[in-house]
Amino acid sequence: MAEAGAIDVVVFDVLGTMVNEPGGLRTAVREAVGAAEPGAGGEARDGTGDEAGGAPDEAFVDQLVAVWQEHVAQEQRRIDEGERSYANSEVLDREAARLVAERAGLRDPEAVARLATASQRLDPWDDSAAGLARFARRFPVLGLTHASRATLLRLNAYADLRWHQALSAEDAHAHKPAPEVYRLALDAAQCPPERALMVAAHAWDLRGAQAVGMHTAYVRRPVGDPPRESDTFTWRADSLSELATALIPA
Repeated sequence: MAEAGAIDVVVFDVLGTMVNEPGGLRTAVREAVGAAEPGAGGEARDGTGDEAGGAPDEAFVDQLVAVWQEHVAQEQRRIDEGERSYANSEVLDREAARLVAERAGLRDPEAVARLATASQRLDPWDDSAAGLARFARRFPVLGLTHASRATLLRLNAYADLRWHQALSAEDAHAHKPAPEVYRLALDAAQCPPERALMVAAHAWDLRGAQAVGMHTAYVRRPVGDPPRESDTFTWRADSLSELATALIPA
């Protein structure tokens, strides 16, 4: 295992690692579906609420979140495989919001527009702000995310994430684990990959960072992608606080 002294800069994934992306989407969908007109379209058919406009059925909310996530993942794959020209996360989120609105019978344009900005309002994990602050006192810290530049700005403000620099994959017109996305952080820090640490709750993300020569740290989150037995990440931790304690002397 590498020593903390081998690290000059720490790069953090944001969506899922620092903020609860699925939970935030679920909250936004629940809010939007709850505001839908009683008996509208898919609401009456799929059981989003009673005729008096009651609380939406949680199973249906989960279905709608899955529709959103599957659309975004599919379109990102199409972009990365050259089947579609690049579109940033705002575009994909607007498309996903329209799909969800159609399924839920949501007709209010203002409600659909607010739903489309759900990624700007994702709650941080309990240890995110304090853990990030601990790292920032010892290392330069960068955020690296698929969120668009505009979404990232507003998400950082909402979740109180205070980076030395926050970078969007929008600048690479690609998505992780494409190597050019990780190189955005390495170029910004003017740091060789063997002196940089990538922190994420997604094993697939860390494999991408390893492929360009970065050190890696897996942080367990309820919504992450856990490592395989064959993964050889530099550090593993059950929380960001635990990782900070391991890397930063008391």
